[in-house]
Amino acid sequence: MTRLVRRPVPSKLQWQLEQQGLHPLLARLYAARGVSDAAELDYELKSLLPPQALKGAGAAAELLADALEADARLLIVADYDCDGATACALGIRALRQLAAGSGATVEYLVPDRFTLGYGLSPAIVDLAAERQPDLIITVDNGIASLEGVARARELGIATLITDHHLPGDTLPEAECIVNPNQPGCEFPSKHLAGVGVMFYVMLALRAELRERGWFAERPEPNLANLLDLVALGTVADVVKLDRNNRILVSQGLQRMRAGRLCAGLQALLRAGGREPRRLTAFDLGFVLGPRLNAAGRLSDMGIGIESLLTDDPGMALAYAQKLDGLNRERREIEAEMQDQALALLERVEMDNAPPGMALFEPDWHQGVVGILASRIKDRLHRPVFAFARGENGELKGSGRSIPGLHLRDALDLISKRAPGLLLRFGGHAAAAGVTLLEQDFNRFRDLFAEIAGELLSPGDLSRSLETDGALETAHYNLETAQLLEAQIWGQGFPPPLFEDEFTVEQQRILKEKHLKLRLNKNGQVIDGIQFNYTNQPGNRSRIVYRLGINEYKGVQSTQLMIEHLEAL
Repeated sequence: MTRLVRRPVPSKLQWQLEQQGLHPLLARLYAARGVSDAAELDYELKSLLPPQALKGAGAAAELLADALEADARLLIVADYDCDGATACALGIRALRQLAAGSGATVEYLVPDRFTLGYGLSPAIVDLAAERQPDLIITVDNGIASLEGVARARELGIATLITDHHLPGDTLPEAECIVNPNQPGCEFPSKHLAGVGVMFYVMLALRAELRERGWFAERPEPNLANLLDLVALGTVADVVKLDRNNRILVSQGLQRMRAGRLCAGLQALLRAGGREPRRLTAFDLGFVLGPRLNAAGRLSDMGIGIESLLTDDPGMALAYAQKLDGLNRERREIEAEMQDQALALLERVEMDNAPPGMALFEPDWHQGVVGILASRIKDRLHRPVFAFARGENGELKGSGRSIPGLHLRDALDLISKRAPGLLLRFGGHAAAAGVTLLEQDFNRFRDLFAEIAGELLSPGDLSRSLETDGALETAHYNLETAQLLEAQIWGQGFPPPLFEDEFTVEQQRILKEKHLKLRLNKNGQVIDGIQFNYTNQPGNRSRIVYRLGINEYKGVQSTQLMIEHLEAL
């Protein structure tokens, strides 16, 4: 049973926002999200938090500037998800532009997740050492890589860690660490994605080079041209869209809508059937992100990174076609795994379902277990780990959590109660990864359920859906839909969800899994669609929806994008 909860709207805040010139509907929605002043919605670049506020950014800039002046060999070691790919591509593009005319070289290495795993491990350092780098730069990883950094030091290779994940009790002994979540960092935004951290490091480096007179003999690059990558990585990594991140996303989207985006993203949008001029944050997360992620999940993220580095439209199209094919393959694998997972769960009475669940099937794919965990978590409203076989008798697990359970903290607690059970683990509140021996799966499953039961209250295990209440039928129009679509919504700053009762005039099933409805509210007729529906509507139904835009043969119309439906 899903409990619908209406977001409270502080009337004083709503009135203040209206007085400052906001559209009354936006004033209501923003007030419900804690916005108290229209200035908070100023997404100009000048409103970004300064790089000087980010601990380590200045030191990283000096380290990198010294390396460029010394004609050093720089090697970026990337993570294999969309955030890691965009951070890597941004770093490569920015550093190569900044190094123009010097003898410095900038290359990258992205580990094979299936053989080398996550982070800057000693094995990855040994692989990197074959390229004889003077400096290794990690993006979206490295904060937990104590052994890898130590190995680099043994080999005489300097390390710069740029990351955003939560650190452990001990930090690696790198030359420099830039991470808003490291101890002693007072940067007000703790929610930068990996690509956001790298963008800030590049801003600091440009300022440092400017002070050194570096640009007297070469052009100074406009780093704002890389904001398309920042926006994509930020949304795809599902970090909280606080004001600073909303500025980054807004600026990136503005440029992309104006056609100022790299060739790879243009080609990926074409593969996804989207036009840049109508791009939204939703498209970044559900059209571009999955296609890039598919490379890291099923193949080699090098394909994704190269697609973001090429300026050749023909090459970009070839990469996009490859990524689109991998994404289709990923969806097929995921659908089969989800069917298997649901078959496993058929034996579980949901009233007696454990508060934390761990699932494993021998033939599951390592690259898709994270998505599977997310799907099952959404369906059951339980924190879930899904495992696949790795090498040497190991299982690789990926977990997704619900509000109320910090997943990395739960793993840390397991490691303390059962020393040696977890071979490796890491992550943050909503998502985490863990490696253990296959023979220890049942022990982990039981201990995870036990700890989840201690950390979660009964209320946490009840699914609730926050809504913005009813939407006046006068707003069932393209103007309102376009107004809402133009705003920046995302994790921690959720898009508007409305709820109301409707008469269902017509219904039909599309492709055996989507529900198309003709709805009536007080004489106003509007279409609605629910993808992958589970509940059958009644003649009268309560519906939770987003106001969306449907385009068919060049004609746009409003429709309700149904998120939840229950017959009355």
